[in-house]
Amino acid sequence: MKDLSVYRNIGIFAHVDAGKTTTTERILKLTGKIHKTGEVHDGEATTDFMDQEQERGITIQSAATSCEWDGHRMNIIDTPGHVDFTIEVYRSLKVLDGGVGVFCGSGGVEPQSETNWRYANESKVARIIFVNKLDRIGADFYSVVKQIEDVLAANPLVMVLPIGVEDNFVGIVDLLTRKAWVWSDPNDPSSYEIKDVPEDMQDKVEEWREKLIETAVEQDDDLLEQYLEGNEPSVDDIKKCVRKGTIALDFFPTYCGSAFKNKGVQNVLNAVVDFLPNPTEVKPQPEMDIDGNESGKVATVDPEKPLRALAFKIMDDRYGALTFTRIYSGTLRKGDSVLNTFTGKTERIGRIVEMHADSREELEMAQAGDIVALLGMKNTRTGHTLADPKNPATLEPMVFPDPVISVAISPKDKAGTEKMGVALNKMVQEDPSFQVATDEDSGETLIKGMGELHLDIKVDILRRTHNVDVEMGKPQVAYRETITQMIEDSYTHKKQSGGSGQYGKIEYQIEPAEKNVGYEFESQVTGGSVPREYWGAIEKAFASCMSEGTLAGYPLLDVKFTLLDGGFHAVDSSALAFEIATKAAYRQSIPKAGVQLLEPIMKVDVFTPDDNVGDVIGDLNRRRGMIKSQDAGATGVRVKADAPLAEMFGYIGHLRTLTSGRGQFSMEFSHYAPCPTNVAEEVIKEVQERKANK
Repeated sequence: MKDLSVYRNIGIFAHVDAGKTTTTERILKLTGKIHKTGEVHDGEATTDFMDQEQERGITIQSAATSCEWDGHRMNIIDTPGHVDFTIEVYRSLKVLDGGVGVFCGSGGVEPQSETNWRYANESKVARIIFVNKLDRIGADFYSVVKQIEDVLAANPLVMVLPIGVEDNFVGIVDLLTRKAWVWSDPNDPSSYEIKDVPEDMQDKVEEWREKLIETAVEQDDDLLEQYLEGNEPSVDDIKKCVRKGTIALDFFPTYCGSAFKNKGVQNVLNAVVDFLPNPTEVKPQPEMDIDGNESGKVATVDPEKPLRALAFKIMDDRYGALTFTRIYSGTLRKGDSVLNTFTGKTERIGRIVEMHADSREELEMAQAGDIVALLGMKNTRTGHTLADPKNPATLEPMVFPDPVISVAISPKDKAGTEKMGVALNKMVQEDPSFQVATDEDSGETLIKGMGELHLDIKVDILRRTHNVDVEMGKPQVAYRETITQMIEDSYTHKKQSGGSGQYGKIEYQIEPAEKNVGYEFESQVTGGSVPREYWGAIEKAFASCMSEGTLAGYPLLDVKFTLLDGGFHAVDSSALAFEIATKAAYRQSIPKAGVQLLEPIMKVDVFTPDDNVGDVIGDLNRRRGMIKSQDAGATGVRVKADAPLAEMFGYIGHLRTLTSGRGQFSMEFSHYAPCPTNVAEEVIKEVQERKANK
């Protein structure tokens, strides 16, 4: 049996360009897993192995690898930073025990850092912080620490201080040991000396060391008492307190360095070993029964217990579909039959492999605490639980956001139609935030995703990986509809044509529900005028109609349907009769209830140099954006705004023109809001024209 106390399942996450992948490369070099360091900007990073990643210099899908440091085994997942791929971060954090949040020394807490931090809070993942790129112009460690406190409302526990800044950044001071680590060769991470603290830093080191100890000893009443009496705890005792507080999410040990220049990465690795939890120290996953109700049991990290494993990612490569799986309890062997609790079917484990980016190592077995990839899983999808067939249970499923943008695609030649269908099916399995649908009016294939870049890359993957050349249409916005007025109405469905007839009468009230409720149903029927066994049919029939609104055919949101009264016939009434009555009532009453078009509003975060702030804000205003805040930083200004998705297509090119190529932005879905009348009229007209040209 493996010793789980030396396991660390960690993820590396941050805003795009903060240096996650570079940090991962340095970790792999230091741990002896790779011998030549690949650079992101050269397209040679180990974990960025997709063509699209190497060309664009960004991470698109999370990559798993493992290595060893100081007798400890680390399973590492390098995640994307771009907002269109947050789904990769979300599902990785879901299966990890600890994380390293990387922040740029000059950019500080950037938009995607906030989203990732929020996901990590929701998943209750213990983290350490690495403030990277301290060799950059404008880098300021203390300013980033302050931003982490202010913007993320987090408690960074500073463990090291930088020696020098920007071009003069040479190393760090370890506050616990009062020793300076100084690197002499930026190409060799092992070229460091441990020296005494520089003279001019001694007061600062003592000041921050005192803060560190005061925060740490609050985790242990006895040590706190001794400290208040003037006795300083030993370094080992302080480390125990830091570990305890980190696992409890009370604070986040904070380090700094420059991964690109090979400075400070060892200290991060030591911190992962010293302070991040092993699989047995994390709160166990709650189990649910087959019907999805909490059973009160938990998946204890123990190889002897029944199998509980979560498939968190599907990846298709040249050998077939790989199912990345985190094993929470039990043991998995090659050839085992396991139950997929979502499908209710058993599947046989073909092979078990340990991944190193896109290469692999065969395993005979894996056990609680491991993250492995399985081959031969035909019906397992992201979020499915694999369990012991004799002792089934389900783990908490993953919840994925709905796409906000769609594009029509068609193959350039007829031969590509079938290939495109097969390829899209594989891509949907790999990425739950990517969806495919057929437009009923035009018969076109629609691909739906989280943003323009997301869909661009999917089309690129179709072309290169699956050899399907497609033409793209204009991006379409995922509008919604809602109602603004309350209405009382009734409908009677009566049909008599020989034999038994159909009869169902309903009196009802339709009104706007609270925002983001979706659909509410209530019955106030008393005295049996509509028997209880038909209520379910009425509720489901109305819900099924809501997928198509009466204004422009977009799904209906936030509606409450109350069944007030009705009538039935002892012989002719049936669930089907009431279902037909309800569907007709929907078509009859919704148009009278003040239907309104809703559009997706995006949370937009723009970085611009000082000189261009006025132009950027003016442009956002023209795009119907609402400016929320402006924050001046060392190298420019961050403008936060809410703007309609319909106005933001192609924004990056426009922003680059306005800022001479120096502007950046990120965007994620925020909420739905009513469309202005002129915009709504245009959208409805466009939909009607599409239907007329069908």
